[in-house]
Amino acid sequence: MKTNNQTWVSEFILLGLSSDWGTQVSLFALFLIMYLVTVLGNFLIVLLTRLDSRLHTPMYFFLTNLSLVDISYATSIVPQLLVHFLTERKVISYLSCAAQLFFSLGLGGIEFVLLAVMAYDCYVAVCDPLRYSAIMHGRLCARLAISSWVSGSINSLLQTVITFQLPICSNKVIDHISCELLAVLRLACVDTSSNEVAIMVSSIVLLMTPFCLVLFSYIRIISTILKIQSTEGRRKAFHTCTSHLTVVALCYGVTIFTYIQPHSSPSVLQEKMISLFYAILTPMLNPMIYSLRNKDVKGAWQKLLGQFSGLTSKLETC
Repeated sequence: MKTNNQTWVSEFILLGLSSDWGTQVSLFALFLIMYLVTVLGNFLIVLLTRLDSRLHTPMYFFLTNLSLVDISYATSIVPQLLVHFLTERKVISYLSCAAQLFFSLGLGGIEFVLLAVMAYDCYVAVCDPLRYSAIMHGRLCARLAISSWVSGSINSLLQTVITFQLPICSNKVIDHISCELLAVLRLACVDTSSNEVAIMVSSIVLLMTPFCLVLFSYIRIISTILKIQSTEGRRKAFHTCTSHLTVVALCYGVTIFTYIQPHSSPSVLQEKMISLFYAILTPMLNPMIYSLRNKDVKGAWQKLLGQFSGLTSKLETC
């Protein structure tokens, strides 16, 4: 249906990363391996947290939520990307594009709020350890997790609705690897200044506000650590939050650069690299960051391997 050079399309074409067949096959193999590592690593975090009672703490409860978000975020983008590497015409339907935008945008927002919640958990653990159990009780943890999922989902729903209500020009080619918000917005035939304002507002609510809370938490944490007299005490206190701080640095920096100023957004190639960073690299690195230097996770993993080895031995004996 056309109205004054405006077209309502039923599908979009994604240009992806490359049009060279050999390059696409190589990227398919690389991203498939990375996706499988992402799913396996985050699934193991969830499994270990459920099976080992030593990990039934607020920190690992939030980490489980983060792992579920990472699996879901990667799954919202990577499988479609892998399929397109092996097809000549990279088509995605209108509804699939809207769904992909909703899930990727929503899960991204959930992750940022979760990181702020985890920063608060670190703050209480370091700054008020004697009352930690009383403050971070089960009901509060559940409410904080639910708030993260609800806030990210509501923002994503609003952004998706107002974006896909815009009339699209005859050009239905999206120069991106997925239906990313700014890439879809560029196809509109009308003025999108109100959408850019909405992006700014949501960025402040779901990006800058959590970031400020994280910043405030770590200012208090560092201040408290510096007051600890013993070197060993300072080391242990700082070790409590190093994994979370590393993930925060990975997740917040690039997104702030991308979305806070839509008018001066990076190039298309940079946008593609940023999307790949969040869809593949960050979800893959998060479980590694939280497990490599974490004695509790290592202990739970060794315990699970021991139980599996014992079960295998029994089955062989039978």
